[in-house]
Amino acid sequence: MENTPSKASNLRLNLLRLLALVLVIAISVFVYSIRDQAKELARYGYPGIFVLSILANGTVLLPAPGVIFVFAMGAIFNPFWVAIAAGTGAALGELTGYLAGFSGQAVVERATLYNRLVGWMDLHKRLSYLTILALAFFPNPFFDLAGVASGTLKIPISRFLFFTWIGKVLKMLLFAYAGATWLNRYIKP
Repeated sequence: MENTPSKASNLRLNLLRLLALVLVIAISVFVYSIRDQAKELARYGYPGIFVLSILANGTVLLPAPGVIFVFAMGAIFNPFWVAIAAGTGAALGELTGYLAGFSGQAVVERATLYNRLVGWMDLHKRLSYLTILALAFFPNPFFDLAGVASGTLKIPISRFLFFTWIGKVLKMLLFAYAGATWLNRYIKP
């Protein structure tokens, strides 16, 4: 007897994927629509930085200026804690890309770069975590594709979050300390 999924379980999975895709689209549109008002969160300190970072990284394929904000906040608050708050928020925000991949990568499945990334991560499964970490660390517009690829390849969400968090915190450390150094040296009297 074959162990094949039933039609009911396939339907549930497809409905879950559709719900995840709708959720990703809704979050992306919402964050993009409030991007100008999001800067007000800075007055709430580290929790505001955390929330703004979730919002800035919660968009899929829509730009949001998260690292510029971290650069500026590094001069106002302790850069280490700015990086922790922003990196943690960024990692959680990147779950939207992962969910988009889980839902069925229809938005990017025809993109050449995406297909190469999926092929690389699928072929080199052990290196896929380092790929996630590297793409999370280096400022680039392609991390959404890594999130989508991770969801598509069913990389465990805990590992995706862990390596994304490491890369994002390290990146935010660089931006926060650079902002603290540069802005305190050249802007403050």
